[in-house]
Amino acid sequence: MKNIVIIGNGISGISAARHIRKRSDYRILVVSAETRHFFSRTALMYIYMGHMEYENTKPYEDYFWEKNRIDLMYDRVESVDYKTKRLIMQSGASVAYDDLILAVGSKPNKFGWPGQDLPGVQGLYSYQDLQLLEENTHPPFTKPNDRKVKRAVIVGGGLIGVELAEMLLTRNIEVTFLVRESKFWGNILPEEEGRLVSNHIQSHHVDLRFNTELARIEAGENGRVSHILTKDGERIDCELVGLTAGVSPNIEFLEDGELETNRGIKVNRYLETNQPGVYAIGDCAEFYEPVPGRRPLEQVWYTGRMMGETVAQTICGDRTIYEPGMWFNSAKFFDIEYQTYGWVRANLEEGESAFYWEDSKGEKCLKLIFNKASRKLKGINNFGIRMRHEIAERWIEGGQTVDYVMEHLRDANFDPEFHTLYEKQILNKFNQEQGTTISLKKKSWKRIFSKA
Repeated sequence: MKNIVIIGNGISGISAARHIRKRSDYRILVVSAETRHFFSRTALMYIYMGHMEYENTKPYEDYFWEKNRIDLMYDRVESVDYKTKRLIMQSGASVAYDDLILAVGSKPNKFGWPGQDLPGVQGLYSYQDLQLLEENTHPPFTKPNDRKVKRAVIVGGGLIGVELAEMLLTRNIEVTFLVRESKFWGNILPEEEGRLVSNHIQSHHVDLRFNTELARIEAGENGRVSHILTKDGERIDCELVGLTAGVSPNIEFLEDGELETNRGIKVNRYLETNQPGVYAIGDCAEFYEPVPGRRPLEQVWYTGRMMGETVAQTICGDRTIYEPGMWFNSAKFFDIEYQTYGWVRANLEEGESAFYWEDSKGEKCLKLIFNKASRKLKGINNFGIRMRHEIAERWIEGGQTVDYVMEHLRDANFDPEFHTLYEKQILNKFNQEQGTTISLKKKSWKRIFSKA
């Protein structure tokens, strides 16, 4: 009987374990040094904000694992011997495998800033980071000049930074947010969407600083962070610094020369590494040849889940290539929900056109990217209006034109009952700008649930 060992109990590793169990009677062991049980990483912020307890973030009851014959080990892997197929654990234990799945995730980036390892400086990715944040925002005050945490500086204009800002504001901690680009999430969002999100963040009393870079972090008399200096020489007093300038694969303990690595663990489209019987999935996997149009590293929740399902098929005898289909992602910027489908880049590419609509309050928007010649839809950005994923996917992959999309816009709306609808406003602006006379079709459940 095959012995399958999975390092990492995030969405990638657990998806692999579950699907291997569905397809086989292999022995399965999941090793993690973060938590004993799988939990929803995206819910970390809600624990800190008091909306949930840790127990509520576990998708499965603790008895699930024994019931499904998935063994768990709470330990840290020190090294891997690929010749003898054994793991050496921090506890001194030795674990044998026939197939090994590396699902070791990511860690917050550090770029060598002076003072980046001071007490009171941290990232936000793991459960341990959440625990550290609790400690850092309630440090022991042992000296008369010790200051409570009144202000935090967050470095890096991305999704984790927004989450951290929202978390800290619930504790009445003022936030200064340093973004080195001229707009928020500048390498991802086009100008209009970046402006909308920036305005929304600032409306929550975040001190958002564009074109501003961290130079160094300095300590006070108590040894903890007391202020930062920007590259422009400005001093900002603070008691906490959040480093949220992206993440990188957590692979230092695997960089021994045998396993081929670059930024991540190099894999082919079957998620196989250069070592026999060793696979890498999720945030840590870097493709030799990426899926056309996509990046070598795909550090998104749903791609990790899909990689776990894909590698499970291969390990169980059905060698399967990783085919993730249309790109999509979703997030939340304070009160605004964000969805993106297909390709909406920060800047238009040759041959592309764009249509953009924004509501009068600057809280909702819709952008459609389409081919200028054929008018076929290429991508959608959607802020504040929920859209049916299957409809967006059908439009893009089915090669529908932007005119067809506008005509059937009601089919995509997925907002709850009694929410304000904006289809007429959107279509009026589209007709005015495009010189068309399109009319809205009634919502059709037959079209919505059709598989054609």
